[in-house]
Order: sequence, then structure tokens, then C-alpha cells
Amino acid sequence: MQEMDIRISSALVAFMLIIFISMKATFVKGQSNNNKGAYDAASTNYYMLTALPTGQERAYCLARGACNQKTLACPAQCPQRKPRQNKKQKGCFIDCSSKCEVTCKWRKPNCNGYGSLCYDPRFVGGDGVMFYFHGAKGGNFAIVSDENLQINAHFIGTRPEGRTRDFTWVQALAVMFDSHNLVIAAKKVSHWDDDVDALIVRWDGETVNVPTDGDAEWRINNDREVVVERTDNTNSVRVTVSGLLEMDVKIRPIGAEENRVHNYQLPNDDAFAHLETQFRFPKLTDLVEGVLGKTYRPDFVSPVKRGVPMPMMGGEDKYQTPSLYSPLCRVCRFHRQSETIAVE
Repeated sequence: MQEMDIRISSALVAFMLIIFISMKATFVKGQSNNNKGAYDAASTNYYMLTALPTGQERAYCLARGACNQKTLACPAQCPQRKPRQNKKQKGCFIDCSSKCEVTCKWRKPNCNGYGSLCYDPRFVGGDGVMFYFHGAKGGNFAIVSDENLQINAHFIGTRPEGRTRDFTWVQALAVMFDSHNLVIAAKKVSHWDDDVDALIVRWDGETVNVPTDGDAEWRINNDREVVVERTDNTNSVRVTVSGLLEMDVKIRPIGAEENRVHNYQLPNDDAFAHLETQFRFPKLTDLVEGVLGKTYRPDFVSPVKRGVPMPMMGGEDKYQTPSLYSPLCRVCRFHRQSETIAVE
């Protein structure tokens, strides 16, 4: 009888232990950031705690490794991830990866960082490999195409006499998700002035104004929150589409010295304002497509030639779309919730 009681007690203890572990796992998964699985090894896999009395934000890390279950607090020099005067103050960047650190950073695109698209289009893929994709002047190409997200780019350019290809830059991005279109673009300007805003933002075909005072942001929440916030007085924004995308965008011209060095031979009445962008994706599928998107596949092996000044990525025929707003290309995967497609 005593032996049976011991067996029953052991079984009850084991049962309660299983229930406890399940509850803990559910709590952690439920609190994890951006729908990532619990203990995903990512720098941004954390959930926010209440701030310190000084206003310094704190995060509880969920990523695997040395930072797991540690609490990180933003420095006094940049107490918030998104400072209210974000145009003049650095933001707090929380890194729960093996670095396990918090740093103060300007919220601008890093053209040498993962997921960047800058210059005469030069990419750094999700695999960290740099490559060029020239597209074509006036062309539109799928940069990312996944089940619930598509990003197209509109290319501007010029072809000096005697050249066999266009010099190209990205002038506009169309972000498509659910049944919506968000466009971030640079105005065509004849002469560049850093103090004059060349930013264009369109939401479902309507031009929207991003304020320059107060929180300096425009936001909307139609099942999914979308935020466009200024990160400088002019020509610099951060775009967030909850659960899908974060990107830093800066508008810049081709300067006279750059024009001379590269022999672009640009006309005097066009500054060729274009976008420098860095993307971050909280969750892409393993079958994601697009010029940049495919570099995030777990089995992707870059075909570009290493060790050359301009490693080229082809695929213009696979990724060209009929328009900036079209989700159609030979390998595109995105399907709208609605068949209604906005036209420019």
C-alpha cells in the first residue's frame, strides 16, 4: 500500500511539473516580439517591461544564448527606442543576440548593413553578400515577394552615349500587404536643397502629409498598424508595418562630384533624387522571392562572383512587374486580399 502511495505521489508531481512547464512556455511565447517563436535567436526577440523612474525603457530578452532571460535597460543618453524628438536625438537599440547590449544609434539606413538597397542599386542581402542589380531605366521590379508582403521598386536612370546599360537608382518603393498600398518616393527636383523636403508618401493612392512637429509621424490602424515617422527634419523616415516590415529610408541626390567621378553625365536640370533604404523583416517564409527577398531563404546560395568590384545579380526577366503597383512577375508569390489594384 505504501509503495502504491509513493507511485501516485510521483505521478502527481510529474503531472504538475508538466503543467507548470506548459504554462511557462505559453507565457513566453505569448509575450515574444513580432510573432517570433519563443527563444528565436534574433537580436530583437524580446518583450518590453515597464520603464525605470528615469524614463529609461527596459526589455526582457528571449533570444537563445548568453542574453536569454536577461533584462536590458536603455542608457540615460538615449532612454527610449523612439524618442519623441526623434529627429534630433538618437534612439535606443536593444540587441538580445550574443552581443547582449544596448546602444544609442541614429535611425538612418546603413548602406553596408543586412537588407540594404542604396547607390547605383547596390544590395546587401539577408545572407550578408553584397551585389548589384541594375534593372532598367523606367522599369519596376519585385524586391521582395512573399505570401503576405510585396515590395516593388521603380528605377530611374540615364544612359550616356556609348554605354551598353543604364545607370539606375531607386526612386520609389511600393509596399503591398493585405489590400493596401503604401508608397514612399522621392520627388523629381532640378536642384537639390537639404532643407527642402523631397519626400512623397501615398496611402492607397492618396497623398498623406507627415508632420514635421510634435511626434513627427503619420499613422493608421486598419487591422494592421502602419507608421511613417520622420527621423530628420527633411528627407528621412522610418516606416513600420506591424508584423511585416520596418525600413529606414533617406532621400539623397547625385552630387556634382559623384557625377564627375562616375561619369554619369547627368543633365543639369535633374538632381536624380533617389532612395537609400535598409529593410528589416520580422518574419518571411522559406520560399520568399524577389531580388532581395530570395537572399533570406535558409537554403539560398548566392550566385554572384566574389572578389570583383561589382558582383552582378541577374534576374531582370524574373522580377520585372508591369507597374509599380502590380504584384505580378514570373516568380512573384504575393496575392492580394482584394483584387482591386490602385493605379497611379
